[in-house]
Amino acid sequence: MQAIAPPAIVITGQALPETKAERVYKVERIDRRQIDQAASHEIDQLLKGVPGVQLFRRSDAHSGHPTSQGVTLRALGGNASSRALLILDGVPQSDPFGGWVNWPAYDPGDLTGVRIVRGGGSVANGPGALAGTIEMASRSETGAAAELDAGSRNSFEANGRLGALAGGGVLSLSARGERSDGFTPVTEGTRGPADEAAAYREWSSRGRWIAPLGGSTELQVNLSAFHDWRTRGTDFTQNRTNGTDASVRLVNRGDWQWSALAYWQWRNLMSSFASVSPGRLTAARASLQYSVPSHGIGGSLELRPPMPRGIELRIGADARRTEGESRELFSYVAGEPTRRRRAGGDSWTTGLFTEVSADVGAITLTGGARLDHWRIAGGHLFEKLIADGSILRDEQHAARDGWLPTARLGIRAPLAGAVSFRSAAYLGWRMPTLNELFRPFRAGADATAANADLDPERLAGAEAGFDYRHGAIGLSLTAFANRLKNAIANVTLGHGPGVFPGVGFVGATGAYSQRRNVRAVDVRGIEASAEWNDGPWNIRAGASLTHARMDASGSAAFLDGLRPAQTPRFSGSLSMSWEKAGKGASVQLRRVGSQFDDDLNSDILTGATTLDAFASWPLSKRLQVVARGENLTNALVMAGINGDRSVERATPRMLWIGLRLR
Repeated sequence: MQAIAPPAIVITGQALPETKAERVYKVERIDRRQIDQAASHEIDQLLKGVPGVQLFRRSDAHSGHPTSQGVTLRALGGNASSRALLILDGVPQSDPFGGWVNWPAYDPGDLTGVRIVRGGGSVANGPGALAGTIEMASRSETGAAAELDAGSRNSFEANGRLGALAGGGVLSLSARGERSDGFTPVTEGTRGPADEAAAYREWSSRGRWIAPLGGSTELQVNLSAFHDWRTRGTDFTQNRTNGTDASVRLVNRGDWQWSALAYWQWRNLMSSFASVSPGRLTAARASLQYSVPSHGIGGSLELRPPMPRGIELRIGADARRTEGESRELFSYVAGEPTRRRRAGGDSWTTGLFTEVSADVGAITLTGGARLDHWRIAGGHLFEKLIADGSILRDEQHAARDGWLPTARLGIRAPLAGAVSFRSAAYLGWRMPTLNELFRPFRAGADATAANADLDPERLAGAEAGFDYRHGAIGLSLTAFANRLKNAIANVTLGHGPGVFPGVGFVGATGAYSQRRNVRAVDVRGIEASAEWNDGPWNIRAGASLTHARMDASGSAAFLDGLRPAQTPRFSGSLSMSWEKAGKGASVQLRRVGSQFDDDLNSDILTGATTLDAFASWPLSKRLQVVARGENLTNALVMAGINGDRSVERATPRMLWIGLRLR
């Protein structure tokens, strides 16, 4: 009798399978081919190739301030805290204190891909998905890969990944490092002697172990760390962020599918701010956040019980706690600080969710809801004079809590031929961050006061669209309307010189603002995409056209009818790639329309068109030479207008050459 071989053990390292609900909502994907052929090795720049994805500032994660790196979708920008929910292997990635994203923490070479789900109301990933969800998934296969690149302005980048069988599973180790002398952010025509190149140094590392536990259950353990150091182009503008993450996830893909996740996060930011003299002759330190420790801890459970054919049920729960405090020196006189500040608190969100999807003939119906309890506690703002220890402010804010719902409904139905129709409606919300609630801040000559009474943002939206898929061709068109209630914005309330509540003195070139809940932001828009695949060829095109307006009253009534800051009307991209037998090439053209740098719509950042390119050529079976070019035409991408009218730009032309081990 012939022995029966035991079934092969399959290790995926991924979450539970995609749900039926995903068919109803518009999903964009960045796959391994796009990652491998990208001109940039930064996740934030890869995401910019998806129309409608928007970072708060146009600057990238090398030259922009780390606290300005929020991400959003569908023109819901105007805030450095993310309004899209970014997750990695199920773990939310926004900074526990400020809600921004530490992009240097992620190595694209260690990802299988990225999914962008546009539209709010994601019930299974926790609150915060006002504009949509961006899901990153890690690689888990065996094998080795590495790359070493040299680029413009004494730039160097190295990354490597190794996956090997270990302990009955797969152990993956990856690391990445990069350094550069950087470019001068202020444009040549508006800079002064104080301006200099903005250098940066960064590294990240990750270890991941995936192992079967018997039956259909898989264990996934992750541990990662990163370091990000950068300057902002003058003396006294160094920034440093360190971070560590750990998570454990169990996934069962049997008849009773389930997953259980627990995670822990730690961040610490150091940030120095400078004031620049008239004519940009000299720079002096204005404040120093010498330590901003923060933590996030949480977990989730999801169960998918066996159901009759064509029906899928998801039920689950999740919770997250964040805590953090900004510790800083400020009010500098003759180069020395005169005051010390501590500001921070903690927050909780805890929720239950359920989602049901069903195939009714050729039609897919889906509906889901969740209910969350939120709590803000421990809020404090303490300031004292350094010279004699006199206490200037000692504010202790009472705890607050409440309940908020999230929901979404959707339908997908085939029409004539290869055309299908889909529509969805949704509700979502976002907790104000500890940074928004409790910490005042300065940016150049401008000062912004905190607001411990901020309410959560709430979104209601709907969309409808058509998809066409036939052979190598895919087309998509979506129209949407969103209303973001209680939108948190930095509302300009005065101009210097003068003394203002919560921030003190503001100079003649500065503006005084406070974080406020504005009645609403209304956004209507259209998104379109097209794709053609034929063997080694791939062509993609996409565009987003939006009409966004503030609906404001009371102290913010002057904002009524204005466009939200940092929100372009149009963005679009066109890319073409080819890959065969180790050879490859791609080009990408991106266009971002004009946008306002401020809430008053007085400073315009003009539109910009950039061209990126990539090429690879095999030297042997496993070794390639690669060439990359970012912003090849050296287009001026305005990133900001300072109080002295100097103009800050995003990354100019950047050229890379390197070797890649496949």
